[in-house]
Formats: sequence, structure tokens, C-alpha cells
Amino acid sequence: MALSDADVQKQIKHMMAFIEQEANEKAEEIDAKAEEEFNIEKGRLVQQQRLKIMEYYEKKEKQVELQKKIQSSNMLNQARLKVLKVREDHVRSVLEEARRRLGEVTKNPSEYRQILQKLIVQALYQTMEKNVFLRIRRVDEDLIREIIPDASELYRSNIGKDINIQIDTDHFLPEETCGGVEVIALNGRVKVPNTLESRLELICQQLVPETRNALFGINPNRKFTD
Repeated sequence: MALSDADVQKQIKHMMAFIEQEANEKAEEIDAKAEEEFNIEKGRLVQQQRLKIMEYYEKKEKQVELQKKIQSSNMLNQARLKVLKVREDHVRSVLEEARRRLGEVTKNPSEYRQILQKLIVQALYQTMEKNVFLRIRRVDEDLIREIIPDASELYRSNIGKDINIQIDTDHFLPEETCGGVEVIALNGRVKVPNTLESRLELICQQLVPETRNALFGINPNRKFTD
């Protein structure tokens, strides 16, 4: 039975409504899927950037911590150096005081004469040369001339050899020298300093650790003391 125009129009409208509904549902499905994908991507990007920010500030925090440690170490080293300098200055002042008092030995002629003779003979034992020159303070020249015969005899009796001792009148020790002698041999190739200062310096090198311990106590961080 043939459809009338009204029925045809009705079916067309019905089909158009169905297609429109399908289209709307499909559009809603696409929108929902797009929204879901957008949220997922947004979350991924946000998390990625959050991790980057956390990593950046964690790196900055480590840099700040490292800088603090470096500054603390530098300040600690500077403080240690200042302490060491103060200690060394104090030890030096003690040695300077010892040197000042050492110069007072020359004020006692008999005592100084004995010391000079021992210093000369000690230096002669180190040179073991037949001909030597004594470099002395100009102020000690007369006293040294009196000592030379006794020193020569003492050397000869102990070593069994004669020795010729002369005073180097062309070169004298500095006037500020506390006292003592230098023995010169072999045209200056051999020099044995045996002044009071050189003896003090030798003793100081041996006693500096003991002096530090006496002034400041034993260093608990030092493993070796020799």
C-alpha cells in the first residue's frame, strides 16, 4: 500500500531526529573523551613540571648546604690559623726573651771565657783542619787572643795533632751578635757557626715541641710527637 506524503514526511522527520540524537551522543562521547585525554595530559604535564621544580629546588638546597659547609670550613681554618699564629708568636716571644737573656752571659767575663773556649774547641772538632780562622765579635778580640793558646793545647791533647788558629781581622761578626765564634777553614769552603745564637737556635729546634706542650698542653689530634 503506497505511503502518503504525510507519512513520508513523518518518517523523514523521525529518521532525522534519530540521526541528530546519534550525532549528539557521538559528539558528547567525543567531548567526554577529549576532556578525559585533556585532564590526563594536563596532569602529566603538571606532574612533570612539579618534578622539575622539586629537582631544581633540591639542587639549590644542596648547593646552599655545600656553600654553608665550605664557608664553615673556611672560617674554621681561618680560626685555626689565627690560633696557630698567636701560639707561634708566643713561642717566638719566649725564644726572643731567651736570646735577650743569652746576651747577659757576656757580662760575666770568667763565665763567658769558659763558654768561648768550649765553643771554639767544639767547632775545631767539627772542622778537623790544621789551619783555621776564627770569625768573632770585634769586642771579644782581646779575650779570644787569650783563649787561643788554651784552646789549641786542649785540641792537641785530645786529637793528637797541632792546629794553627788565627783571628779573621778582615771580617767580624755583627755587633748585635750575642757572642761566640765562627770557625772558617779551607779558604771559606768550610764554615762552622758556633755563636750563642746558633746554639740557641739548635736547642730551640729540639725543644719547640716541648715548649708548645708546656705553654698550651699536648695536642690531642697529633699522632706523632717526634
